[in-house]
Order: sequence, then structure tokens, then C-alpha cells
Amino acid sequence: MTTSASPRNPVSALVRPTPGGRPARPDQLRVLVVAESFLPQVNGVTNSVRRVLEHLAAEGHEAELVAPTGPATYAGFAVTRCRGAHLPFYRDFRIGIETRRRLRAVMLRFRPDVVHVASPATLGHQAVRAATELGIPTVAVYQTDLVGFAERYDIAGGARAMAYLTRRIHACVDRTLAPSTASLCQLDGLGILATALWPRGVDLEAFHPSRRDPQWRREVSPEGRLLVGYVGRLAAEKELELLTHLASDPRYRLVLVGGGPDESRLRGLLPGAVFTGVLHGADLGRAYASLDIFVHTGRHETYCQSAQEALASGVPVVAPRAGGPVDVVADTVAGFLYTPGDGAELASYVDRLAANALTRRRMGLAARRSVRERSWRSVNDVLVGHYREVVQERSGAAALTRGRLAG
Repeated sequence: MTTSASPRNPVSALVRPTPGGRPARPDQLRVLVVAESFLPQVNGVTNSVRRVLEHLAAEGHEAELVAPTGPATYAGFAVTRCRGAHLPFYRDFRIGIETRRRLRAVMLRFRPDVVHVASPATLGHQAVRAATELGIPTVAVYQTDLVGFAERYDIAGGARAMAYLTRRIHACVDRTLAPSTASLCQLDGLGILATALWPRGVDLEAFHPSRRDPQWRREVSPEGRLLVGYVGRLAAEKELELLTHLASDPRYRLVLVGGGPDESRLRGLLPGAVFTGVLHGADLGRAYASLDIFVHTGRHETYCQSAQEALASGVPVVAPRAGGPVDVVADTVAGFLYTPGDGAELASYVDRLAANALTRRRMGLAARRSVRERSWRSVNDVLVGHYREVVQERSGAAALTRGRLAG
């Protein structure tokens, strides 16, 4: 393999030909995205990585994705599938496992200006180490609370190990982007300082109040009950057993959209609920907009994208006063925030919305207004700005070093 990059000077030419031989634009970036999960897995990490790749393609940048799963290409960019393994306690989730040597080879071949590491864990750790050795700037997106995940699954020594891994990864990157103020505080507590706030975007067309479907509502609840719904993984860390506080109320039909390892247990706990399975595209937008109230129960959300999609759909949200929802949901304006784990308080807020159609309507309108400035294009423009800043900072530091050596 012939390349102008080398381990000692890998970013020797920031303006270079693209793989097809056509000259790169001066403002074009080459971005290697490394993701712990991707399609066909449906989760927050996959969704945000898809949006980033789509934005990079639309803006004329070059990119490549490294992930344990996925199609051969996405948004016109190559997808390099790495080795992976299933988590023993969560068989539906596959994580990346790859050697630093192989990741170095990908970086030397693709010659990125910046490496974007999405929700880094095992694969991300090796990618950051490889990029550091090659002198390539790195931006890490903090999207999964590994410490909270370990605590919820009661992994022996897991919380301490995950705190150590989180510190080790993020201390080495040029910049960590966190989705919420709660995540920034958590990272600060772990001693990680090179951070910035980068929230998630939302598709304001796919998730819109106009997608409300009276026929779908009748199919879900022929009796005309209020639809109280949740969208997301059906997994232990989501604390969905709190919905038992709503299950016996004859005013509600509980609707759970999604799949996961906890589905069988939840069907037993919530025998009257409707389980739709995983929905996509127009079906998902219709389900959101057709709800009367959206509820979320997990306290370890770094952002809570599903709550944001509900807000965009004009649906008031009831969510824990912890993590991402504190930033996403305007308390008492677009919904209510309750004490994490307090099912009775959750039920009291749902009752307040159920008892007053005018309040639901007012909060639904406020919900839509609250996310109008959160389009994916706007937040991804900010992301590209972060890429440029870390590239410029690294180039400036290298130039300063060369000047000192020359002097």
C-alpha cells in the first residue's frame, strides 16, 4: 500500500485527492466515523450516525464508516465491517471488537482529517488509540452512559470498570461532545475536561402533528381510550416496570413501540398493553403523532431522542427529572418531569394531562414550538464546525512545534 501518510506524520497533506482521483475541495473534510453499532440495529447511536453520514454526503465531504454491522455502503460512503460480539446479557446488541493494527491500516488507507468516534466503548477505545498514535485529530460523541448501564445490569465491578474505560477513552480525544448538561456534569466528575455541548437533531417533517391518524387510533383502542405511549428499546435499563402504575387505569391504553430483551417480561407485567414491535419511517411518525401522552421511564438517558421526537409530533412528554430529559423537555411547559423511579409521581402527571384536554392541547403546541430550532441540519452544521476546529488546533500545534525545532 502506497500512501503519503506515515505514523510519524499522518496528516502531512490536508488537501489531497479523493479515492476516485478527483481533486478535493479546499473546504472538504475527510471523516472516518467509527461506531459501536449500526444498522440493522435500531437505537440512538445508529440514528445519529446515519444522520451524520447523510449530512456529510449532502455537504460534499468524504467519509467512511467502521462498524460491526451494516450494509456495504450508506449515503454513498463505504462501510467497513469490523469483528464484533454479542453481549452475553443482551443478545440483540452487537459490539465492535477490532485490533488497533487493523484500525491503523484503515486510517492509513483512508487518510482522514478527523476521526469521529460515536459512543465509544471497546471498538472506540482501540480507534482512539490508533488515531492518537497516528496524530489524527479525534472527536468523540458521548452517547451511552456506560456506568449507568453497568449499574443497571448489576455487573460485578462493572461500574468502576466502565468509569475507568470512559476516562481512558475521553481523556485521549481532542474533544468530547456531550448531548446534555447532565452528561457534561458527569464527564466533569470523571475528570474529562475537553468537552462541548452538542445536542441531537430531530426530523421535523417525519415527526409532525399532521401525521396523527384517527384510524390507527381506533385500531389500537376501539373503546376510544387515551393512548399513553413509549418508544424505544424494551430493556431493563429503561425501567419500564414503572408503567404498571398506569396499567390498571381504564382511561388509558398503553402502547409500547420497540423491541428488546425485556419484551416477554413486560408483556406479563402489562397484559392490556399494545406491543407494536419496532416501527420505521411513516409508521413510526404516525405512532408518535397518534399518542395523547408520551412517557419515558429510564433515568440513564444521555439525551432521550424519543422524547424529542414526541415533542416534534406535538405530544406532551412525561419523563424523569434526570439526564437528557432535563434539557429536552421544558418542565410544566411541554410536559412534566418526575422524580426518577417514582411511579406514583409519573402516574400523577399522566393523570393531570388525561383529566384536562385543554392542558394537553396547550402543552402539545408548546412541545412542537420547543424543538423548531433543533433540525438535524442545524446541529450537524455545528458538528462539522467542531471537526474543523480540532483539525485547525492540531495543525496549529504541529506548526508551532516545527517552528521551535527549526529555531
